[in-house]
Amino acid sequence: MLEFKNDAPTFAILKHNNACGLAQRDTLHKAYVDALAGDPVSAFGGVLISNSKIDVATAEEIHKLFCEVVIAPSFSAEALEILKGKKNRILLQIHDVEMPNTNVRSCLNGVLVQDRNNITDKAEDLKTVTNIAPTDAQIEDLLFASKICKHTKSNTIVLAKNKQLCASGTGQTSRVDALEQAIHKAGTFNFDLNGAVMASDAFFHFQIVWKLPIKLV
Repeated sequence: MLEFKNDAPTFAILKHNNACGLAQRDTLHKAYVDALAGDPVSAFGGVLISNSKIDVATAEEIHKLFCEVVIAPSFSAEALEILKGKKNRILLQIHDVEMPNTNVRSCLNGVLVQDRNNITDKAEDLKTVTNIAPTDAQIEDLLFASKICKHTKSNTIVLAKNKQLCASGTGQTSRVDALEQAIHKAGTFNFDLNGAVMASDAFFHFQIVWKLPIKLV
């Protein structure tokens, strides 16, 4: 969620560290509702995280869902009382922290130290290499999808539209399989992919994309 900390109200629903729902709207309540619509099945028992203060309207919606953890920069007093109404639900407050430049992981009988990817794509850094340039709204969707893709388990494909995660294919051995998984999931929850954008975490066989209604990658 640190990727979205300076953005409009954004809500994510995570399962096993992958976003199964994520949306950005003009109010946090709308962002939560649309994030949940991304995959209401996987959201059960998930981790909910917001970049904005949890208000009463959002808390009332969250309270309807069984979730393990709710994370936000802050909670209104009324929202806090609502969310405390379910036993064993964990409420955590995000602090403004800077991520370290290195990432350390255990590896066999040693450790692996590598540079952390602290880079966030920006519109001014993008280069159009196609005959038809994307609109400003489409660029915003591409950047939105890129942020999600960056934190989703590889091989991954992310499909997004109007700053809402439509679906993702996650942790597949083939990026083609990841795309097929994402398309199937989007269809399961009735998302129209016409006008959607796609993000891939690495090289992709573009011949496959031409068969889809997705025109921006």
